[in-house]
Amino acid sequence: MSTQLKRSLGLTEATAINMIDMVGIGPFVTMPFIIGAMNGPMCLLAWCLGALLSFADGFVWAELGAKWPEAGGSYQFLKKIFGEKKWGNLFSFLYIWQTSIQAPLVIASGAIGFAQYFSYLIPLDVWQQKAVSGALVVIITFMLYRNITTVGKISVLLWSGLLLTFAWLIFSGLSNFNATQAFDFSSGYDIGSSLFFAGLGQASIKTVYSYLGYYNVCHLGAEIKSPEKNIPRSIFISVAGIALLYLLMQIAVLGVLPWQEAKDSPFIVSSFFEKLYGPATAKFATVLILWIALASLFAVMLGYSRVPYAAAVDGNYFKLFAKVHPTKNFPHVSLLILGAVAFVFSLLFKLKEVITAIIVMRILIQFVSQSIGVILLRRRKIEMPFKMWLFPLPALVGISVWMFIFFSSEWMYILGALGVIVSGILLFLLFAKNRQAWPFQTINEKI
Repeated sequence: MSTQLKRSLGLTEATAINMIDMVGIGPFVTMPFIIGAMNGPMCLLAWCLGALLSFADGFVWAELGAKWPEAGGSYQFLKKIFGEKKWGNLFSFLYIWQTSIQAPLVIASGAIGFAQYFSYLIPLDVWQQKAVSGALVVIITFMLYRNITTVGKISVLLWSGLLLTFAWLIFSGLSNFNATQAFDFSSGYDIGSSLFFAGLGQASIKTVYSYLGYYNVCHLGAEIKSPEKNIPRSIFISVAGIALLYLLMQIAVLGVLPWQEAKDSPFIVSSFFEKLYGPATAKFATVLILWIALASLFAVMLGYSRVPYAAAVDGNYFKLFAKVHPTKNFPHVSLLILGAVAFVFSLLFKLKEVITAIIVMRILIQFVSQSIGVILLRRRKIEMPFKMWLFPLPALVGISVWMFIFFSSEWMYILGALGVIVSGILLFLLFAKNRQAWPFQTINEKI
């Protein structure tokens, strides 16, 4: 049985996959909440904070991705940073454990958001929306069931639709722009007040959700050409491009829709186009937004399907996930199982229930641990093909912002994230004891 993947994705395909992963339905369904949380145009600060975090954390991913360009991303990084025979086993296992829960949730959240926006075109009841979200997961799985070269070409096609939609939105907004309305900060909270920081924390959770995906190329490390160059480049091009698009989009929307109206709009971009051009054009624009949402799910499922595959190849997960399609050379079993679980989740949950959980669940084990890990690697004088600028400032900024977001969340989500970690530790110890692996192997040797 072959378990080898081919390096077939260049910089263009890698950047396209990152950018379509980052956008998705996220900004279109979270924008009203972000505006409301900051009480008007001060919401631009939340988008800027999300961009700052993405750049800072992007340096961490760029270093690690260039050093270890293998399938699985964080699974490989955590294992090697903290020691493959000791603590690295625990951290990488915790990452796989949390990914087994949050990856299908990420896919489900995109599918649910797609179904909600689809309701602008055709009014749907709750069960009809669930049917649409479930069907979308099936369609994406079918689209990905092919070799990586073809997948790369599809991603570029989907990417072009994303760029054209944003260009139209931004041009339309700036052509009909009311600067006084867009930059009226009088209604915002006093900077430095408790209400300001509370609002910024809640809004930033949603902006960060919209930025996530700048690291997707690292999950596909084993399929990237010249990874030591193309992984860092694709990350920074993606973050810079999406940050610019998000800021211009938010400014354009505020310049057309009063923020008091925008914060309560369930179809904010559709309402934007309807106000400018009428219902028919708004429906066409909604179709383009759904195109972007589909493209994002395509990239998300592509990247996450490689994570359990990487662990299974190492022997740290169910062997079934290590199977590679005999002719198309991609981890088809991992893809099918991920799609099946995401399908079920898309039928069970609501969008508001998963967005915050997705972010908070990942902060400690994945994002903060990797940032600390890069600092440790530098102190050990490990040679890195790519080195972050102004080290260790980006890593420290990333850690600070991640922890601000973590403690700005509601306690139920914080406790849920800690619960996933504790349950993962117990499960790891159970598996390790059965296999007489670390830490039980060390104890036996001492005896």
